[in-house]
Amino acid sequence: MKEAYAYKHFNVQFPQQYVAHVEINRAAQLNAFFEAMWIELGQLFNQLSIDPSVRAIVLTGAGDKAFTAGLDVKAASQELFSDSDDDDDDNNNNNNRSAPDAARKAAHLRRHIASFQDCITAVERCEKPVIVAMHGFSLGLAIDLSSACDVRLCARDAKFAVKEVDIGLAADVGTLSRLPKIVGDFGWVKEVALTARMFGAEEAQRVGFVSRVFENKAEAVRGAVDLAALIASKSPVAVQGTKELLNWSRDHTVQDGLRYTAIWNSAAVQTKDVSAALLSGIQKRKPTFEKL
Repeated sequence: MKEAYAYKHFNVQFPQQYVAHVEINRAAQLNAFFEAMWIELGQLFNQLSIDPSVRAIVLTGAGDKAFTAGLDVKAASQELFSDSDDDDDDNNNNNNRSAPDAARKAAHLRRHIASFQDCITAVERCEKPVIVAMHGFSLGLAIDLSSACDVRLCARDAKFAVKEVDIGLAADVGTLSRLPKIVGDFGWVKEVALTARMFGAEEAQRVGFVSRVFENKAEAVRGAVDLAALIASKSPVAVQGTKELLNWSRDHTVQDGLRYTAIWNSAAVQTKDVSAALLSGIQKRKPTFEKL
C-alpha cells in the first residue's frame, strides 16, 4: 500500500489499520513550502480522500525544529512575485516587458493564488478526518494548513505566528477565513494577524486553536496516531458524514444545517453500519465495518 504513495516531499506511512501518517519531509529547510510541495500536498490528500483503506489521517513535520516554518520566501519570490511574464507573448512581441499590463498580471496572480488555496483546501475537503500534530516553529503557512485540519494537537515547544504581515502580505490561503471560526475570538485573531507576534502552546490551547498539548513531539505524534486509530475504528459512513455535516453547518445557518443533515442522513441511516454497531453493543464486542 505504501508503494502507491511515492511522493518526493512527503513521507506516507500506515502505523495502524486504516490510519495514514503524512510527514512533511524537508527538515533541512524547516519544512518550508515552495510551489512543487503544495501541489504535491493537494494531490496527496485528494488520493487519500478516496482511498477505502484509509479512514483517518495524521499530519506532522519531519525533524525536531519545525512543523513548518511556512513559505520558502526565496522560492516564493521567484515563483509568485517575479516581474517577468514569460506567458504573455504580446508583451514579448511589443518589447513592453518592463511594464506588463496590470490587469493581465493580476489575472495571472489570481489564478496562481487560487490554485495555492485549493491545494490547502484539499486537506479540509478530504473525506477523512485529518489530525495535525505540530511542534517547534509553526509559522505562516503552518496556521493556514493546520486550520484546514479537523483536530489540532501540539507539543509544548510549539511556536505559532501568523507571519504574513512581516513579509508584506495579508495571509491569503486560509488563515483569515478559517481561524476566526475555529477560535471564536475575532479580536484575538486580529491581534495575532496584524502584529505577527509569536504565541505558544498554552495560549493556543486557551483560545481553542489546539485541543491538547503534549510534552514533546514524540508524545504529540503518538497521541495523534492513537486518536486517529480510535476514529478509524468507528463506522466510516458515520465519521465521514459527521465531518461533512460539521464543515457544511459551520458556513450556514442552523436551519440550513438541520435541513442538510436530514437530507444526508435519509440516505446514510440506511447503512448496515447502524445495525452492526447496535448489535455489537448488545453483544459487548468490538464492531467491524466494511470499507467505504
